[in-house]
Amino acid sequence: MSSSVTRAAGNEPPQPSAAASTEAANGTANEAVTSEGTAATAATAATGTGQASGNAPGTGAVTSAGSEAGTPAAGTPAEADGAPASALRRRAARFARPVLAVLAGALLYASFPPRPLWWLAPFALALLAGCLHGRRARAGFGLGFLFGLGYLLPLLVWTSEGVGPVPWLALATLEALLIGLTGLGIALVSRLPAWPLWAAAVWVAGEALRARAPFGGFPWGKLAFGQADGLFLPLAALGGTPLLSFAVALCGFGLYEALRVARAHPRRTAAALAALTVAAPIGAALAARPLVSDAAEDGTAVAAVIQGNVPRAGFDFNAQRRAVLDNHAKRTVQLAEDVKAGRVPKPDFVVWPENSSDIDPFTQPDAYDVIDKAVKAIGVPVAIGSVLVPESGPLRNTMILWDPVKGPTDTYDKRKIQPFGERMPMRSFVRIFSADVDRVRRDFGPGKDPGVFAMAGSGVGMVTCYEAAFDDAVRSTVRAGAQVIAVPSNNATFGRSQMTYQQLAMDRIRAVEHSRSVLVPVTSGVSAVIRPDGTIVQQTRMFTADALVAEIPLRSTETPATRFGPLPEYVLLAIAAAGFGWVLTRRIRVRRAVGAGTPAAS
Repeated sequence: MSSSVTRAAGNEPPQPSAAASTEAANGTANEAVTSEGTAATAATAATGTGQASGNAPGTGAVTSAGSEAGTPAAGTPAEADGAPASALRRRAARFARPVLAVLAGALLYASFPPRPLWWLAPFALALLAGCLHGRRARAGFGLGFLFGLGYLLPLLVWTSEGVGPVPWLALATLEALLIGLTGLGIALVSRLPAWPLWAAAVWVAGEALRARAPFGGFPWGKLAFGQADGLFLPLAALGGTPLLSFAVALCGFGLYEALRVARAHPRRTAAALAALTVAAPIGAALAARPLVSDAAEDGTAVAAVIQGNVPRAGFDFNAQRRAVLDNHAKRTVQLAEDVKAGRVPKPDFVVWPENSSDIDPFTQPDAYDVIDKAVKAIGVPVAIGSVLVPESGPLRNTMILWDPVKGPTDTYDKRKIQPFGERMPMRSFVRIFSADVDRVRRDFGPGKDPGVFAMAGSGVGMVTCYEAAFDDAVRSTVRAGAQVIAVPSNNATFGRSQMTYQQLAMDRIRAVEHSRSVLVPVTSGVSAVIRPDGTIVQQTRMFTADALVAEIPLRSTETPATRFGPLPEYVLLAIAAAGFGWVLTRRIRVRRAVGAGTPAAS
């Protein structure tokens, strides 16, 4: 760890006791942080909130209420006699918080699929809160950055499949820097009364930033996406992923605050408020359970998803484009034979994965014939994932609605194009670090409108792979009339990594958020059929050709999350902004009080 990162992570040098004493004498309520558990009472007396402005624990900072309880003032013989022990404690404190921040990040990673350990997330955030509580802004940034590395390095390791560690390390570091900004914000608002509320809103603000910038954003790793099996899941139907993330963060930060104030023997009011920050999100989740339903409002449909499999994993699967197409066509023909034999019910419609035909059927007659024969064999509408190659301009990642009689009738172009995967920003610069940049020889271009295919009387909305991570992409599809959501995907590039399970958890969250069945056809797995309550009724194994056929409910009712759209997120952003405004106001008052030589009102 470099010295700059170490300082940022909270290893500030001890503050001169003379300066601290001067601040206390002036009554500036400088809120110097004292060691947790040994000076909580003194800090509360000094500031009214039990917080301090940033002196590191164990540095002997003096508050306006005097020296630490039961400890002689700085400079006394007793301190001189205990100097070696005090120095040892200071050195231990310098490294404890950075280590705990990394461990908190690793604990949050462990809460994500494929592990069913969703309940670890609040504890991970409670540990993070212990690192950030009462820290300076720069310490909050450094600790948040270390937390982000501990979290995202293992979570995103699948991005190194086939291309080496450079893209993985670059992406994880960039996202960790943004989480560092979140840590900075949490450290600032942690000095406010009822700080878990402000801190949880700041967490959502950090997720909102990561979902939008840079290069169009990367929402992967939202707290909400780790809660597919969790107690808080019904909140997705109420306020979408922002509210779900907020609830988990509030519970975690509230858990730390409850333990902290209990240790300091607070007033009953403070204890009740701290407990409320834990109980409120749990109670809200239980109250939201009636919003989760899988009842068939518009009847049912029998849907089929095809997993044709790929010849081999990794980026080189694209060299076998015709084999991939043939695999999906053959598995569809086999499904038709199973239907004729009575082994499975006849589907009303079929969905193929993304990139199931990387050969443009509009320009390649042989690809057209293969697809057309397979669709005619099954005798129902089929959504085909293809790559269209226009004579000029960008490529198109397109879903094609193929009718057994009319042929191709409608298309949907993927709107959220993955940076550094389907398009290459800063190509010449990135090439300096990795020659794999040239694997993307021609960029894909985004579509403009949501796609809802009319398939045998059902409105099937297309949300292609990466788009499932974006709130607006899924919501706009449902608002456009989707009774069912299809998430055709291609995860063959990432082998047998945890990526496909992380994405499947997103799809389950979206099912509950919008109360829709979700169909997930994937070239190599895991394909699945998900009911509107988030339960998986069928799924395939990885790298196995298969077909899933299931009766699913059709629904048209919009959940509050669908109707409200980004409004809950905007409200939480406003709360975060109000917290920052309060912090700024308090600092201005302190500075004015210092200039006037009078005590500042907290």
